[in-house]
Amino acid sequence: MSLNDKDVDVLARTLFGEARGEGVGGMIAVAWSIRNRVTDGKDKSWWGEGYAGVCLAPYQFSCWNKNDPNFPYLSGAKLIPAGEFANCQKAASAVIDGVVPDPTGGATHYYATTMPNPPAWAAGATQTLKLGHHIFFRNVP
Repeated sequence: MSLNDKDVDVLARTLFGEARGEGVGGMIAVAWSIRNRVTDGKDKSWWGEGYAGVCLAPYQFSCWNKNDPNFPYLSGAKLIPAGEFANCQKAASAVIDGVVPDPTGGATHYYATTMPNPPAWAAGATQTLKLGHHIFFRNVP
């Protein structure tokens, strides 16, 4: 797969929106769940093509929903603080380059423990990791 600057930028922005409060370990885990979607071999019409396609697929990562409070930062309407974005870029690059191992055990899904109820899909999935405020899953029905 050929990566471009958009893939790296969109993955880093997704990490800012989904996991900036989870530290580097949490950002790496979220990035790996995205990488696992990129490389899982499923029909790309479902996940999207490449990192940008997976991150921007409708309703897959809530930070990209137009009504999400993170969206103005991700879309460029508001500036992401440079230091925070640099950390997101480092985590994104480390996962894309395979510098850090997958702590999620092959997860393709996660949800935040701050949600009032687990999503329906979690009932039939295999939990692989709980890290910070995220729970990760694979084998999602």
